[in-house]
Amino acid sequence: MPEADNKTPAFAALGLVAIGIVIAAVQGFVHGSIGGGIIALFGAIPACFGMWKGIQQETQGTLGLSVVALIASLLVGGLLIVLRVIHWVA
Repeated sequence: MPEADNKTPAFAALGLVAIGIVIAAVQGFVHGSIGGGIIALFGAIPACFGMWKGIQQETQGTLGLSVVALIASLLVGGLLIVLRVIHWVA
């Protein structure tokens, strides 16, 4: 019998993405943020753990939310870093 559905790692990943966005907003979101991008990228770690838990528990909810959290983490983190690099070059 599968264990209870545990979405905590996915919520932790989304929380790190939100913290990265807040840091970038404080510095001027359109200019990006290396620190905010790195924190958002660190959200990939709990997201991958959540994906693993979802596979082990055979729960689509945990797995699906963790995949969304992983994609959000990579997109937001990468975007914030790229925007900061563009701001330095321009």
